[in-house]
Amino acid sequence: MKKKMKFKMPTAYTLLFTIIVVIAALTWIVPAGEYDILDPESGEYEPIPGTYTEMEQNPQGVWEVLYAPISGFFDAQDIALFVLIIGGFIGVVMKTGAIDAGIGKIIKRLEGREHLMIPVLMTVFAIGGTTYGMAEETIAFYPLLIPILIAAGYDALTAVSIIAIGAGNFTTIF
Repeated sequence: MKKKMKFKMPTAYTLLFTIIVVIAALTWIVPAGEYDILDPESGEYEPIPGTYTEMEQNPQGVWEVLYAPISGFFDAQDIALFVLIIGGFIGVVMKTGAIDAGIGKIIKRLEGREHLMIPVLMTVFAIGGTTYGMAEETIAFYPLLIPILIAAGYDALTAVSIIAIGAGNFTTIF
């Protein structure tokens, strides 16, 4: 009797490497080019329609594919270090039970006023997003905020929205 093979989701590393290989292959196929920018000094890159010009092709080879993860990690070392430190901190604090105690205390203090957490937390994340561009750094806050909001009667999507919208989209308000 033949054994049926079940589909097993590839690891994150496999998926990322596959994406790198596909994009590198596309550098051999898709023609290179650029648009003229409306105001290069403004920092916003708004292309001018109809100004596309082809450039010299820059196809990526095997060495560039193998070097891409190293280069990417080097370029994002400050973010990676921040996430590792916060992740370690959260791991240690969760082992002590302090997070559970803190969640309980927050919920008791805000009993009947849980809705106040949403604008306050969004403002905190918006300040972080506007002052130093906090985006990837918010990953470490999800394990902290999701249990608090679930205990307050909200769902996990509310916690994710508070962080993502606060840090990402509110930057234009301030």
